[in-house]
Amino acid sequence: MHGNDGVIDMGRRTLLAGMAAAPIAASARTRSSPIATTHYGKVQGTIEKDVLVFRAIRYGADTATTRFRRADPPRPWTGIANATGYGSAAPQTKATEATSEDCLFLNVWTPALDAGRRPVMVYLHGGAHAHGSGSDPLYDGGNLVRRGDVVVVTLNHRLAAMGYAYLAGLGGPAESGNVGNLDIILALTWVRDNIARFGGNPDRVMIFGQSGGGAKVVTLMAMAEARPLFHAAATMSGQHVTAAGPMHATRRAKAWMEKAGAPDIATLMRLPIERLVEAMAMTDPLEGKGEISFTSTLDHGVLARHPFFPDAPREAAHIPLIVGNTHDETALWIEKMLRAGDTTWDNLPDRLARETVKDLAPDHVIRRYRQLYPDRSPGQILLAATTAGRSWPGHLIQAEERARIDAPTWMYQLDFPCPEAGGILGAFHTLDIPLVFDNVDAAGSRTGTSPDARRLAGQMADSFIAFARTGNPNHRAIADWPQFDLDTRPTMIFDRQVAIENDPRREERLLFATVPYIKPGG
Repeated sequence: MHGNDGVIDMGRRTLLAGMAAAPIAASARTRSSPIATTHYGKVQGTIEKDVLVFRAIRYGADTATTRFRRADPPRPWTGIANATGYGSAAPQTKATEATSEDCLFLNVWTPALDAGRRPVMVYLHGGAHAHGSGSDPLYDGGNLVRRGDVVVVTLNHRLAAMGYAYLAGLGGPAESGNVGNLDIILALTWVRDNIARFGGNPDRVMIFGQSGGGAKVVTLMAMAEARPLFHAAATMSGQHVTAAGPMHATRRAKAWMEKAGAPDIATLMRLPIERLVEAMAMTDPLEGKGEISFTSTLDHGVLARHPFFPDAPREAAHIPLIVGNTHDETALWIEKMLRAGDTTWDNLPDRLARETVKDLAPDHVIRRYRQLYPDRSPGQILLAATTAGRSWPGHLIQAEERARIDAPTWMYQLDFPCPEAGGILGAFHTLDIPLVFDNVDAAGSRTGTSPDARRLAGQMADSFIAFARTGNPNHRAIADWPQFDLDTRPTMIFDRQVAIENDPRREERLLFATVPYIKPGG
């Protein structure tokens, strides 16, 4: 959910996108401007603190010509393409950078263009399935490269309605509800075919992502076309257990088409992208709040099953998985209330009901929390109960279902609090991103830059690096991290002190385990 405010620039051919294809004059080529060769043509990047960086490498053709359909690979180019600036992000509401339907670009950080066969870490950005890009400063891969001799890749792909509007029931393409995921598969195919020329090992690819990116990670594990393209996976607060059902997805697509003024698919294909994005800002017709929600869709073809229902896919049992969450996920959404400190015993039931998805009576939940934590304030109980009743259940289901099929799975919980406002926000949704990337100094990081934050960032980054290299997150700087099992539920607690805790927050888990988890609007 990172970086969603700003101004939309809908030019299909933005300056940055143009730079990605522009040839470099011979006089500009220096030893500080490395040149790599892909199957489609040569690209010239930069060197930043001894790391070679290539931005906006094209992995797919302009999607304006393939709206709602599988994208085409790039056309080969001659000369040397400029890979020094980020490419356009996908069309989206509340954009903070230039956007275009011509958005299928990826970015590579590498130590060298040799035959090093280094582990490859491919990050899928957050922002639900609707916002963001691979160019956020928090996702800069330089520090991971310097720490672990790895290759890091981030990417852009189609989002929101352009990536996930399910039009099959309305006369549109059968794959339309998952073309954003098909874009990711196209990027992973590019990695398989090209990453050795950037010093990476195509047989040692890890995918990881936070929030919506984490949801895409577990969805890819349920997709037969995707599974051969990666060898380890990590979902950070990616709580998806189910995809969108096809009937609900059709209702959303129909409502969006009506809002955009498209009576049929042929008209939808011709409408300017600006009008389509404007219509994406409409209120969700199923949930009655927020923007209209488009997400991976159970289309019985590209995605033939839900990620974790009725179980974990046995076809992905061989792929090791990290399941991560933060202790206080919902603080990101109720931050204003927490800072205001105006939650009382009187208004707590209504606030709790609005911010949770598990259908338990608020007075019952509050009564139990007051028994468990008699010293906590109404605001503290609001934060704990909304996290346990909204954001945590999906992570638990993922780990539990994997344990039931003996699939190698490790679980972590971030407890390290954001230092703002005296720590009342706790460890909220997104706080683990700068830690995993060892980017606590980057713009947008809210971890602070204390010695504790820097040490924890190193420990978390090294766990992910070890996982990319070996399929196991253990390394010398942390205590032994055992695989998750249903008997002891070992969970690595990342805090000022890093240690294993068995079944953390057990009583809260048991309280909410009495009712099923149902994805809102799914």
